[in-house]
Amino acid sequence: MSTPRRLLLLNGPNLNLLGIREPDVYGSQTLADVVALVTATAAEAGYGVDALQSNHEGVLIDAIHAARTEAAGIVINAGGLTHTSVALRDALSGVALPVAEVHISDVREREPFRHHSYIADVAVVHVIGRGVAGYADATRELIAAIGA
Repeated sequence: MSTPRRLLLLNGPNLNLLGIREPDVYGSQTLADVVALVTATAAEAGYGVDALQSNHEGVLIDAIHAARTEAAGIVINAGGLTHTSVALRDALSGVALPVAEVHISDVREREPFRHHSYIADVAVVHVIGRGVAGYADATRELIAAIGA
């Protein structure tokens, strides 16, 4: 069976507010801009993108489970769930797909509770603090890790 030529782009809680919420931290680009950037970047390597943003942990977990047979890898900015959700980490680990973890801001330079990522040990790519452009970097690095 061949590897699907699709990536799953997941954005967690509050990322629907990109461009509105704390623009001094997250910038002025919107979630639609993120999706367009990842879609264009993936297309350069012949990949399609399925994008989902949810403020609900279970919705994200269900999408990860479905990706097991539908995607070659996952690009994820889990938002605040990065620092709290063992269940999200276990879902990512359980599907055994390569994962790229993205954070728009440099979480290592923010509040101490943001310094720990439950996703870090299951991700093969980490892009932190490069703004929205980091999504393109993460997409390229993930595709390279897949071996496309």
